Amino acid sequence: MLGSSNLGFSQTLPIGIFYQFGNSLNQMTQGLTEAALVITEAVLLRIPVPGEWQDKQFTVVVCKGFSALLIGKPQSNQSESKLTENTQNNNLDQEDFILDVQLSFDTDEISSFLEQLQNLFGQDSQTYQDIEDYRQILNPNDPHLQSKFTLLLIDYLLPQASSDIKIENLPYPHVSSCQRVEDALKKQIYQEKLLNQVTTQIRKSLDLSVIMATALARVREFLDLDRLVIYKFQQSNLTNQSSEYNHQQKNNESEQDGGYIVYEVKRTDTIPSVLNHQEKKCFASNSKCWEKYLQGFILAVDDVEKTYRLEKCLLDFLHQVQVRAKLAAPIMFEDKLWGLLIAHQCDAPYNWTESDKSLIASVAEQMAIAIHQAELMRSLTLEKETLEKRVNDRTVELHDALVAAEAANRLRSEFLATISHELLTPLTYVIGMSSTLLRWSFGELSKRQRDYLQTIHDSGEHLLEMINDILDLSQIEAGKAALNISEFSLCDIAQSAIDSIIQKAEAQGINLILDFQIESQKDNFKADARRVKQILWNLLSNAIKFTAENGEVRLRLWIEDNTAVFQVEDTGIGIPQEELPLLFEKFHQLDTSYRRRYGGTGLGLALTKQLIEMHRGRIDVDSSVGIGSIFTVWIPMHQGST
Repeated sequence: MLGSSNLGFSQTLPIGIFYQFGNSLNQMTQGLTEAALVITEAVLLRIPVPGEWQDKQFTVVVCKGFSALLIGKPQSNQSESKLTENTQNNNLDQEDFILDVQLSFDTDEISSFLEQLQNLFGQDSQTYQDIEDYRQILNPNDPHLQSKFTLLLIDYLLPQASSDIKIENLPYPHVSSCQRVEDALKKQIYQEKLLNQVTTQIRKSLDLSVIMATALARVREFLDLDRLVIYKFQQSNLTNQSSEYNHQQKNNESEQDGGYIVYEVKRTDTIPSVLNHQEKKCFASNSKCWEKYLQGFILAVDDVEKTYRLEKCLLDFLHQVQVRAKLAAPIMFEDKLWGLLIAHQCDAPYNWTESDKSLIASVAEQMAIAIHQAELMRSLTLEKETLEKRVNDRTVELHDALVAAEAANRLRSEFLATISHELLTPLTYVIGMSSTLLRWSFGELSKRQRDYLQTIHDSGEHLLEMINDILDLSQIEAGKAALNISEFSLCDIAQSAIDSIIQKAEAQGINLILDFQIESQKDNFKADARRVKQILWNLLSNAIKFTAENGEVRLRLWIEDNTAVFQVEDTGIGIPQEELPLLFEKFHQLDTSYRRRYGGTGLGLALTKQLIEMHRGRIDVDSSVGIGSIFTVWIPMHQGST
């Protein structure tokens, strides 16, 4: 079976014996004076590999005096999933799991294998170059070294041949099946409880640091880890889009590389801390690993010495931070690789089980939920703060605008009041003297002269009326107007308003009607009598102005629950519906054709509305074009006097 031939052998062996052969090859390198390269299938963990490499087990040794290639593949009726399950769960039945094993010392065959292996890493990687360098030193084996290795193999093959393989010689301890099942069930129950605790903590708290610290502490204790950390990428922009990722990664590795440890829990203080530790030099060549993480890959490294044998920079870094075995699961946030949840065993190799992988993956998913929850809360808080700032800024702007508007309005009102007073004095002379000339003529006046004097007098009266309206309005808007509350008769006030305007109505041929609907015991009322009369006079005057000859203007008066109701109805031209909302605006008049015919400043109704509101009353209007208008005023009775 074995001899001096450099061709080695091909045989079916239990997987446990295969592992022993690999250990023997590793032992051979420890006694060599020359530097040796030892590679196992562990180096493929962090990169995507073709299907034919998925279930391949191998150990390659290359040095100047001794080289060997050991390859094992499951037989066709045995699946890789079963191999993984047996390996990770320390299953005793591994002697029943058979591999087709090939051992070769042929330099051409070893060189060909190394060439295929290095092509998996890409020609621009350091790993590719390192393998190429060792390919160049391949030479036939030293007979003395190969004989020494042959003796080691015989030690394992002879017990195999005698069918007397002892369990303790295998790399896995013997455990009874019942005990193994019981332990697995207990561990699964504890794991479910742990995940439930982590989920509950996430639901109870919105503080990401509290969630992370609590979850990490419980998981570390449950798995009996030396150290458990969360590694966050500097820029979490690695998206789960393979084509785009592959295209951009080569050009943007420097932008996407590196990160730092943001959370950490340790078994003891003697274990060095890696909190806030950054590593930027050794990750640039690992882009294929990031791609696997994006697909949900769980990285389980039982021994960094084997997995990173070809990556000196990264291996030196792991030595520096004291990591011998590690288990890493991706933390995905919005289809981006946010970071990694990483478990460390610091002092010795460690066989990670499927249960370990499942727990770490589940906790990483919960971490992603917590991150999403915290990010959502941060966004809401930021939006709230932004909105509050905008509201505050807008409030300040509106306040400043209001103060400026009030100041401008006050200045305008003061100006109007001042100019009105200045106009009253000369206007009084104009009205008084024209009235005197009309009554006491100093000689005969022609009809034309008398008409001129009458026009001067009437124009002065009209101007005085407008000035008084402007003065009243400016005083009200400036807050200087006050009500003089007294008790008076509603009927007397209404009659007085009718009497003061009846001549104007008769001159235009308009029938003016007063309709009392008040019982005598309810006639007494408390309000500002002068202002109430002014309100009625303005409404009656406005109705007469817009009512044609032979028309009718009616003033109704009644009481509703201590509220006086005045209603002025006319048969005039009416008001278009689109004009009604603007009817009580200052200086607003009807359209151009009406303005030319009826005149006016547009202050009468605006002043009327202000006087009504001073009494805490209200006014309403209902009008139809060509039919007429009805103005209704409600003025509540005042209880005191001002």
